[in-house]
Amino acid sequence: MATFLYRLGRLAFRRRRLFLMFWIVVLAAVGIGAASVSGKTTDDFTLPGTQSQQAIDLLGKEFPQASAAGATARVVFEAPGGQKLTSAANKAEIAALVAALQKAPQVASVTEPFANGLVSKDGTIAYTQVTYKVPKADITEAASGALDAVAAKGEQAGLTVSLGGSAVQEKAASKAAELIGLAVAAVALVITFGSMIAAGLPLLTALFGVGVAILCITVSTAFFDMASASSTLALMLGLAVAIDYALFIVSRYRSEIRDGHEPEEAAGRALGTAGSAVVFAGLTVVIALAGLSVIGIKMLTTMGLAAAFAVAVAVVIALTLLPAVLGFAGMRIMKGKLTSERHRAEERGEREAMGVRWGRFVTRNPVKMLVVSVLGLGLLAIPAMSLRLTLPDDSMASPGSTQRVAYDTLSKGFGPGFNGPLTVVVDARGSDDPKAAAENAYATISELSDVAAVRPAAFNEAGDVALIAAIPKSSPTSEATKDLVADIRDHSEALHKDTGADLMVTGTTAVNIDVSTKLAEAMIPYLAIVVGLALILLLLVFRSILVPLKAALGFLLSVVATLGVLVAVFQWGWLKDVFGVDQTQPIVSVLPILLIGVVFGLAMDYEVFLVTRMREEYVHGAEPTDAIVAGFKHGGRVVTAAAIIMISVFAGFLLDDTALVKSIGLGLASAVLFDAFVVRMTIVPAVMTLLGRRAWALPGWLDRIMPDVDVEGEKLRHALEARTATAPAGHEDADSADDTRDLARKH
Repeated sequence: MATFLYRLGRLAFRRRRLFLMFWIVVLAAVGIGAASVSGKTTDDFTLPGTQSQQAIDLLGKEFPQASAAGATARVVFEAPGGQKLTSAANKAEIAALVAALQKAPQVASVTEPFANGLVSKDGTIAYTQVTYKVPKADITEAASGALDAVAAKGEQAGLTVSLGGSAVQEKAASKAAELIGLAVAAVALVITFGSMIAAGLPLLTALFGVGVAILCITVSTAFFDMASASSTLALMLGLAVAIDYALFIVSRYRSEIRDGHEPEEAAGRALGTAGSAVVFAGLTVVIALAGLSVIGIKMLTTMGLAAAFAVAVAVVIALTLLPAVLGFAGMRIMKGKLTSERHRAEERGEREAMGVRWGRFVTRNPVKMLVVSVLGLGLLAIPAMSLRLTLPDDSMASPGSTQRVAYDTLSKGFGPGFNGPLTVVVDARGSDDPKAAAENAYATISELSDVAAVRPAAFNEAGDVALIAAIPKSSPTSEATKDLVADIRDHSEALHKDTGADLMVTGTTAVNIDVSTKLAEAMIPYLAIVVGLALILLLLVFRSILVPLKAALGFLLSVVATLGVLVAVFQWGWLKDVFGVDQTQPIVSVLPILLIGVVFGLAMDYEVFLVTRMREEYVHGAEPTDAIVAGFKHGGRVVTAAAIIMISVFAGFLLDDTALVKSIGLGLASAVLFDAFVVRMTIVPAVMTLLGRRAWALPGWLDRIMPDVDVEGEKLRHALEARTATAPAGHEDADSADDTRDLARKH
């Protein structure tokens, strides 16, 4: 591989105009495609095999008028101070608003507040439930506008009107996080290279690659159902890894220039060594993200595949467009007017770099550093034992938003359970007396302690399937509501034994519980598959058993410590004022899985970047400890800069008002912080120092059957030395195509 990438680097450098034109044509083509062909995204969960999905499917067949799979909206009315909604004027106004909702586009049904008991005991708060004929993704602008118009009309009449539910359009996400991430990335790159040109190239190629990836994903929405968050995750990860990969290659290119090689030769050597590491680092990220498909939730599958595609594009851009752009930059990339005297002294070899000093410190005190690091992460992980999962609802909306106001107003007027009613389906098609079966279920549910209210059964036209609405006393995300759903489902067996009918629970709350349960159950198999595949890949890269195992165990430490931080802040409320968290709540159920997928890929990036240079030095004859220090000398600054860029991109999401976005930002930023600086920069060198030569040990039988991918460029080095020794004086770096073809034939 190193030989192929060496040839590719020189070719792209030499034919830079052709490579640049190719990528410009690709960008233009997908841009035209995205403008011409694109579809809608969706956030709908479908969980085949779960009880909530079975009930939804049955309702769709037996109660088509209920539109069980359709989007819903809650319109909440609150009377002005000192008034009641039951007054003649307010009652008439609400009736007019409900009538307007019934005529709105795509509406299947609207409940009448005063006829259905949807008014609070004190008469100050009421709500109506709007059910649409289509799912959330298919809600038109006209339907959404009609909902907003009703709210505005109610406000004009003096009522306080707020909107909640899945049909309510969320405000556009702020782009502050991306802008902050780019700004910090630019600063980190300038500090790393001390050159505006060297700092600008990674940003330029990263933006180019992300543009291609996002436009391709936009085109794919016309052919596949894509989750609305797919583009966001692809943008976030694609941008971060693209900058990292370009940073790594540019850093190696400058190093080769300083070693006396001509620019084209330096580009070839940089791709033959650092490029190999980029390929395998990218593969680990792709495996981790594509592995989300095994969970069986379509939304996560599309998010993972979209982000994996963006990472793959970032790798290809780094291997083709970047060396071409290096050709345009030439020797100007070495002009570092922004470097400090200390940095210049380090480059001249007159002063040890910070990475070298840190590497020596850790290798001199491996046991102490290992114990302190593991204990520290272990203490942070303790809160993770209290982890609770849920799906986001309106309680996690930004404070002051219409969704959050609607949620809080309903809780105040009726109790928190009214924000998550349960739909109980009695399937009595196998019963001799469907009515008796429904009455039995109604009586059983009414007796449960956490039930605030139960509405009588409503039958389908055939009279053999009944619908019962149950309102919990507790909030939708509480453990008590989760237990209530389990209690109702536990009575299904007894009901079937007594009447021959089956009982199922569905509704948004039940679906959320089923999704969270499925995600929790999928976490261990997902970890096993992703880590297993990545271990095989790292085995090929490092030709060692202990190094990949150490990499995976370090990652697990990072993840559990990060989950501990999330639980402490979002569930327990520690430092919640610092992070702007207004109320405690469970962790969003998709976050741990996403955290594992994203962070595992990034962790292996740092592992490959740092340890491949250690292996390169070791293979070239360095002692194990000296190889570790050399790895820090060449890779420490790059890994530090890459981690700072990642942390900045993710931490920018803490500025968002939404609890879900905050938790994602804090989780990813914490994970990168722990993994890069504690695991990769401390635990890894400490463990490798203690292992010594055993770190690189590989059984002979395994060594013989494994392909040699030459990620450290050892074969390439020997071939280049042989070519240099036989070449005429002054022609060591000749750029003829014959040289590279001869090199390819030999290897």
